[in-house]
Amino acid sequence: MAGSSSQIQVNFGEPRSFAKTLRSHCKETFFPDDPFRQFKNEKGRGKVKKVLQYFVPIFDWLPQYNLQKFKFDLLAGITITTLAIPQGISYAKLAELPPIIGLYSSFIPPIIYTIFGSSKHLAVGTVAACSLLMAETIATIAPPKDNLTLYVHLIFTSALITGIFQTTLGVLRLGILVDFLSHSTITGFMGGTAVIICLQQLKGLLGLKHFTSHTDVVNVLKAVFKNKDEWKWQSALLGVIFLIFLQGTRYVRQKKPKLFWVSAMAPMVVVVFGCLLAYFAKVEKYGIQTVGHLHKGLNPISIQDLNFDSKYLPYVIKSGIITGMIALAEGIAIARSFAIMENQQIDGNKEMVAFGLMNIVGSFFSCYLTTGPFSKTAVNYNSGCKTPMANLVMAIGMMLTLLFLAPVFSYTPLVALSAIIMSAMLGLINYEEFFHLLKVDKFDFCICMACFFGVAFISMDYGLILSVGLALLRALLYVARPATCKLGKIPDSVLYRDAEQYPGVTTDPRILALQLGSPIYYANANYIRERILRWIRDEEDNSNPEGGVVEHVLLDLSGVSSIDMTGIESLAEVYKLLDSKRIKVKLINPRIEVMEKLIRSHFVEKIGKESIFLTVQDAVEESSFSLNRDKSNF
Repeated sequence: MAGSSSQIQVNFGEPRSFAKTLRSHCKETFFPDDPFRQFKNEKGRGKVKKVLQYFVPIFDWLPQYNLQKFKFDLLAGITITTLAIPQGISYAKLAELPPIIGLYSSFIPPIIYTIFGSSKHLAVGTVAACSLLMAETIATIAPPKDNLTLYVHLIFTSALITGIFQTTLGVLRLGILVDFLSHSTITGFMGGTAVIICLQQLKGLLGLKHFTSHTDVVNVLKAVFKNKDEWKWQSALLGVIFLIFLQGTRYVRQKKPKLFWVSAMAPMVVVVFGCLLAYFAKVEKYGIQTVGHLHKGLNPISIQDLNFDSKYLPYVIKSGIITGMIALAEGIAIARSFAIMENQQIDGNKEMVAFGLMNIVGSFFSCYLTTGPFSKTAVNYNSGCKTPMANLVMAIGMMLTLLFLAPVFSYTPLVALSAIIMSAMLGLINYEEFFHLLKVDKFDFCICMACFFGVAFISMDYGLILSVGLALLRALLYVARPATCKLGKIPDSVLYRDAEQYPGVTTDPRILALQLGSPIYYANANYIRERILRWIRDEEDNSNPEGGVVEHVLLDLSGVSSIDMTGIESLAEVYKLLDSKRIKVKLINPRIEVMEKLIRSHFVEKIGKESIFLTVQDAVEESSFSLNRDKSNF
């Protein structure tokens, strides 16, 4: 490296082969966590054991399982069972399914998750948002009022599509797709969904028999007031009492976290009280509707019921993929959140496989979509669960319920289920997070609100599309208009930092050091070229007459991870244009992929190896030396 005092030279080695480069890119894209590192030093049976433990997590924790852990898991499993029963019935009602299917869906999937799930705290079950979204999508082609059997079969098929989609993403390690559902989008989606679900529960709360199939706020409110002659004050009074009780227990849990079990047991208390009231007071004569018959018995096989008719398949696939994405984003985010509390890590791709398998198997046994709901997972965590065994305990509890207690819950008033759903949804409207987004990042707030209002006033899928579209637009803006900054030297150091962030830095008006902070390719190459030229014009306009004009432009490429031919051509244009103005261009620390392409494109030959430096300090010293030499010669 000519003209530099540094002993370390820039590496101009032979570029890597295509196969090696491709292998490196694939590893970073699909295996950033290097999941197979634990197998490298293992041989024979030890390697087989490690592989089995990795792909089937139960073999990892079960050998160390003991009675002490089981005591905690047993308590946690029983506690979440009491929550799973009313939630299962409630969310099945939300999905316009027979209530018994909600109970089925809390039996088989938790068993599968116990085997393949990697989270110690996640509790498996149905969720409100996906229940409503499935109903909204499938009901457009097969209204449950017209043909309930067809509707149920399509829901099972949608769960199968979801499972296949989730498993495929996990096996191919494509969890990156879920990242397109940003935190802001999920926050807005949950809030908007909570609003429309709460409003839809006015049907059960007021005892209405006629209602709208639309989910948006305007149509729901129209239906409520259009059918006001059907309002039952008895049902409304009972619903308000249940709602006050449920919210009261939530308040107790917030004030005294150790009393979490009060809130966890509250839905079951409401259901049991409602059943007793319905049985002894004969509430149906007052217009208070009940769930109706729930037959005893375990999940019937439903493989033969799966429907792949081309007439319905597009709607089924749409429902399966959209709800699958949402279920993954919610479940993985929740699993990671609780794992962080225990200083643990969750492999998102393994969770995808676990979710996918439990939905595939579940669809064969009369279950609809399941994932890891926040409320049940929070209860599981607070109950002290130690392993996924808590899910197996819940499954056994649900099995006993299906075998012996199912008919008891047939007396459950619908108004009780509406109150349970409304109480759960009120906790999903995260006002504090809305204000936090507004304070920290206005664009994130707009993304969140787009999803919130889109879901609430248009539809769930359009709300998601609008929010994801805005998020992608923002990402494209970052890509197409990357940040550049002028560098200056921090006094008494060899560090060069952003002159705007550190106003005290020193600069030489004849030497302009710029830092480029993104890949350079077709989408932003022209912008970067124009921005470099503008920096030069601005620098010359701001310089004193005595200061002179820019004679050296230093481009720090440390943050440029990749470059394409358009980017290389833009750099060549900048070099050619500045060379015609007798301004010398120097490159600083091109990364390996960038350097390889600069060598292959012969750009290094054009600019000269002596114009490429390892550090900004080296480039500045050489430029200063060159300026002083030219001045003395003059």
